[in-house]
Amino acid sequence: MMRALWTAASGMIGQQTNLDVIANNLSNISSTGYKTQAADFKSLIYQNLQRRATTTTGEAKPVGAQVGLGTRVASISSDFTQGNLLASNGAFDYAIQGEGFFMVRTNDGSTAYTRNGHFIMAVTNDGLALTDSEGNPVLDTAGNPITLPATYRSSEIQVDQFGNMAYPDANNNPQYIGIQIGLAHFPNAGGLDKISASNYAQSEASGPATIYTAQDLNAKIVSGRLEGSNVQAADEMVNMIIAQRAYEMNSKAIKASDDMLQQANNLRS
Repeated sequence: MMRALWTAASGMIGQQTNLDVIANNLSNISSTGYKTQAADFKSLIYQNLQRRATTTTGEAKPVGAQVGLGTRVASISSDFTQGNLLASNGAFDYAIQGEGFFMVRTNDGSTAYTRNGHFIMAVTNDGLALTDSEGNPVLDTAGNPITLPATYRSSEIQVDQFGNMAYPDANNNPQYIGIQIGLAHFPNAGGLDKISASNYAQSEASGPATIYTAQDLNAKIVSGRLEGSNVQAADEMVNMIIAQRAYEMNSKAIKASDDMLQQANNLRS
């Protein structure tokens, strides 16, 4: 019965983590580029109550008797399916249709990866720079910050479906300027470390980033759109109910075990 107490407690702890993940999904339902997460469970070790042996008549028993010791959260995985492309009024808002991540250079010099394409054209000492909302420069296909001459008018800068940047010439005809927004790809995107602002960091589990053009990934960079989160509110509400019921059942198992222990303690010879 003591085993049942700890087993049910592990279930309650696991479901509490599950509810934390669900709550985080719902809180980010409007976060640009957010990818929904799910808690994955695994069973704990088993105790052998009786190994495979023979019966009293000498016949071999095909199976033994093992009892599990509960559950734990094995991982919290992300679902990288495409989110809806939402209309945006931002002059430099872009959405990736297909695979890949935008790259931004953070303050500590490292590279962060994101599906959030809400960018702005910031004025810097080097001219104009394409940055995210926190001022981190966006990187091109060479892994360098995207900077443009200060003489350019930001309202006339154009980006095609593959991320190539163009600026009108003297005859007002758009001309490519040799800068293309880069996209990163990982062998295992699910292994990326989550950081703030819908950004990800490379890890050993994700593998190294490879920089591609949108053409190489068969992807498109859609101007005037932002990728919404792929959180499905109805699914998350159902998952919340399931987690709540599982938590409740585990708590009842603890109560039942406690009642049985109390009955055993009350036995009189």
